[in-house]
Amino acid sequence: MAKANLILPDGTKVKIDGSAEEIHKFFQLYEGKSTQQASSKQPSTISKKKTKKKGQSKEITDYLTQIVNTIKECDEANAIEENIIDRTSQVDRVLLPLYIIYKYMDNSIALQSGEISKITKDLGIPISQPNTSKTLSGTASRYVMGDRVRKAKHVVKYKLNRRGAKYLKGVIQGK
Repeated sequence: MAKANLILPDGTKVKIDGSAEEIHKFFQLYEGKSTQQASSKQPSTISKKKTKKKGQSKEITDYLTQIVNTIKECDEANAIEENIIDRTSQVDRVLLPLYIIYKYMDNSIALQSGEISKITKDLGIPISQPNTSKTLSGTASRYVMGDRVRKAKHVVKYKLNRRGAKYLKGVIQGK
């Protein structure tokens, strides 16, 4: 009889006893793909949380790099540098990556405050993650939409709303 252990994303531990085929079938149903984790001699542990992060981190890093490159190479690059990057407005700097997504990427992805912080760091205008979060929930809150209500230990992903796009377009044009 084979045994397997599974740790769910919420920390719940599940122990499974059965034939190797039954355990393999369970993992296929649970993960949506085949796994090689079930063995007949040693219990195995799968942390879906860790697997999910590894797969997504490369994807997110690619998006962040694409956003930084778009900021540097878009048609408005000179105006962005002059009116946002060279000035000290933290709100404008925090909203810039969201504006690029809104305008050049069809508002297809939402960003967390930590991701915005990484983008500002790559642009050479670092804003710490706590300051980014405070700005998004305070001064810039009228220009963004969150995917959920802010609560402790819950990640909020932000997108620029229509008012924010209009505001930042005016800032870039120097109005």
